[in-house]
Amino acid sequence: MAFLAPALPWITAGVAVAGAVSSKRAADKAAAAANAAGEFNAEIIERDIGLLEKSRGIMNANFLVQAERASYIFEKTIQGGARAGFGYAGFDMSQGTPIAVLRENAQEFDFEQKNAALDNATRNMQLNDQQEGLRLSAELSRMEGGMAAASARAQGTESLINGLTNVATTVYKNQGDFGIS
Repeated sequence: MAFLAPALPWITAGVAVAGAVSSKRAADKAAAAANAAGEFNAEIIERDIGLLEKSRGIMNANFLVQAERASYIFEKTIQGGARAGFGYAGFDMSQGTPIAVLRENAQEFDFEQKNAALDNATRNMQLNDQQEGLRLSAELSRMEGGMAAASARAQGTESLINGLTNVATTVYKNQGDFGIS
């Protein structure tokens, strides 16, 4: 074992350098993992944005179908029933009460349709708001991942510098043990 004694300071220094380099590599891996996690979370959030867009398409298509169906039902059932009732009773359909009733029905239907359109527009605005909130969350996730990655890289660099500084200090203080005069 005595033959190892002169090499022991160099082995110790080499192990210290290897430890510092290993610490730096581990920190770089942690940085890559933090970036990947931030990106993964952002992609999940962006998928939700896409699902909201699909929901919007379904909601708006349903609104159009319902509006068309309501128009058909209004004309056939409400107005047709009123015309049939007045006609059956022998009223002149071109003037007076029958026309007033048909107009009132039409105004009520128009109001209901405008109210439904307003409700649909409000739901669209809510979807827009949800999508923007999710978009900002995705952006924040990427920023947080980048920040965590930068922090891990900085810690790794600090570990490397500290390790190399410790080795240099040890070599300087123990120059004789290292065969340096």
